[in-house]
Amino acid sequence: MRTEKKVPQTAEIETDADDWEVERLQLRETLGNRMKAVRLACGFTLEAAAQKAGLALSTIHKIENGRVSPSYENLVRMARAYDIGMERLFSADHEAQQTTRLAVTRAGAGRKVSSKNFEYEILCNELAEKKIIPLVTVVSHRAPLRPDELEAHDGEETLYVLSGQVELVVEHYQPVLMNPGDCAYFDSTIKHGLRAIGEEEARIFWACTYVDVDK
Repeated sequence: MRTEKKVPQTAEIETDADDWEVERLQLRETLGNRMKAVRLACGFTLEAAAQKAGLALSTIHKIENGRVSPSYENLVRMARAYDIGMERLFSADHEAQQTTRLAVTRAGAGRKVSSKNFEYEILCNELAEKKIIPLVTVVSHRAPLRPDELEAHDGEETLYVLSGQVELVVEHYQPVLMNPGDCAYFDSTIKHGLRAIGEEEARIFWACTYVDVDK
């Protein structure tokens, strides 16, 4: 009986990693260019944008030049500083005035954004000025979160675990271990953080409110 030889998978894995690294850098550059264009369209200098967003000028400069990936919290701060819906940061052809009130994103077709600890797929991006930002997020594995790694911002959040295990840390509460099918809802103004644990890739559906409903 003829025995088939197993083909080593190492080269394939390395190729996939290289392809993702190229794509990640391209996404970072595209987002940076878009954020710079939005800032200029709003009439902000780097200094003015930094002051209004509450961020270091160097941080905005690095983001715009594709040297770093912004965190979700920093994206929220910058969009609010420019008084725009967050969807305008991810779409070069986004129209200032849109009338559609229905948006559908097909599987895997959302806008991709990568940050240090998360890879976001932003859903229903074409719907302007929405009050909820829906995301599918891949959560990175990392060491237990320190207090200085927790972040807070306006709004509320809910997350639903699709695969893997995550640990949700919310200030004043014990860390919560969450498995597929588990859901959490919390006040974003309380410091919080999220990390993946275990061996399986952790993916969650994550929805965050963006603006006050009374705005």
